[in-house]
Amino acid sequence: MLRIHNSLTGRKETFEPLEPGHVRMYVCGITVYDHLHVGHARSQIAFDVARRWLRASGYRVTYVRNITDIDDKILARARERGEPFEALTARFIASMDEDFAALGIERPDYEPRATAYIAEIVAMIGRLVERGFAYVGADGDVFYAVARFAKYGRLSGKKLEDLRAGARVEIDEAKRDPLDFVLWKRAKPGEPAWDSPWGMGRPGWHIECSAMAVALLGPAFDIHGGGMDLKFPHHENEIAQSCAACDAPFATLWMHNGFVRVDDEKMSKSLGNFFTVREVLPRLRPEVLRAFLLASHYRAPVNYTDDNLRQADAALQRLYLALRDVEPAARFDPGEPSRAFAEAMNDDFNTSGAIAALQGAARDLNVTKSAGERPRAAAIAAELRHLGGLLGLLGQPASAWLEAPSSLLSGTTPAAGMVATDEIERRIADRIEARRQRDWAESDRIRDELAAAGILLEDGASGTTWRRR
Repeated sequence: MLRIHNSLTGRKETFEPLEPGHVRMYVCGITVYDHLHVGHARSQIAFDVARRWLRASGYRVTYVRNITDIDDKILARARERGEPFEALTARFIASMDEDFAALGIERPDYEPRATAYIAEIVAMIGRLVERGFAYVGADGDVFYAVARFAKYGRLSGKKLEDLRAGARVEIDEAKRDPLDFVLWKRAKPGEPAWDSPWGMGRPGWHIECSAMAVALLGPAFDIHGGGMDLKFPHHENEIAQSCAACDAPFATLWMHNGFVRVDDEKMSKSLGNFFTVREVLPRLRPEVLRAFLLASHYRAPVNYTDDNLRQADAALQRLYLALRDVEPAARFDPGEPSRAFAEAMNDDFNTSGAIAALQGAARDLNVTKSAGERPRAAAIAAELRHLGGLLGLLGQPASAWLEAPSSLLSGTTPAAGMVATDEIERRIADRIEARRQRDWAESDRIRDELAAAGILLEDGASGTTWRRR
């Protein structure tokens, strides 16, 4: 039975979708004004795995992940670069798609862009104005009247009086209340704009997600996800807008993933301490980054260090080593690892525990291989492959993984000291011949020479195999 921590209530709850057998899930996507950074990857991988497990649990899943392609940051970056905002967002959407594909993040069922939902956004703002939850400010912008929504702060635990005490009101402030937030921004010269009952303008950031979620999933759906930094004000504002406009509860369950941290600070563009996925992937294989991000529970912070990346690399290496020289069976009977895996994943998508189950399966496989129990080994290998696939791991042939260049965490580059596969095979053949001739000195010399180049040989009953360090 799946239990998920609900940020709205602060406790784990048994999950039951509103519509039996069908899960509707919305996750805040990327604001496309720059390349994807590792913090973004952490969030999207976490919800990619949640979706995979929901499907594996027998649910039909409708998954929506939006793209914010119009907002202040996008327009500022476009102005800096002297290009149309559409050109900027198109380039970074293409970059995002490439990074998601490299990391094994599956495409959502729907990927709405804010600029394609202007009509829905305008309609939702219109309902809020009609119902007295929004008003036109002195500067022509449309604002949400936070004080009108009695349950404001329920998600974040913040109280209006505390928020108002810490707010600063400018002399020429157009809002009635410093806590009110913008729904529609009146057009400024040179900015992109769309028509509305309040004049030419563009949407505020918060209303975009509300309109897209309601349009694609309805006014009440099962799960809304995103990073912890979105809980307030973004998700709090989504709830206020959507509930007031639709007289419906919006999302039943809220999931928030923890931060990626660097030197004990949140990785973010605003702090300038972020690493883009494009910067990281030349240093290590994408699956290593994915395994690193899944090694901790999605709600826990992750410390981004080379040592932790090395540990993830080594853990994957052990799993692939166990799978080497075993052809997975076409069918398998789930064993203890499967039960341990399911127990972990049903406990709020505990990927750390799920990876421990993979390691247990790998140990069983190694023992079974050593005992020469080939049918049983094939069944365990199939189980290990299946479970790994539910996390988006172990998708490569073991030989390909072990023979490919490893990560660059030692500080080298992909080409540095790399020995071609055909040269490795030739040197292994020379060593085999030396051993046949009982020339142990030459055999050892070849082994040491390859080891110095990062190629490790392993002699077994079926012959000599190799892998890159």
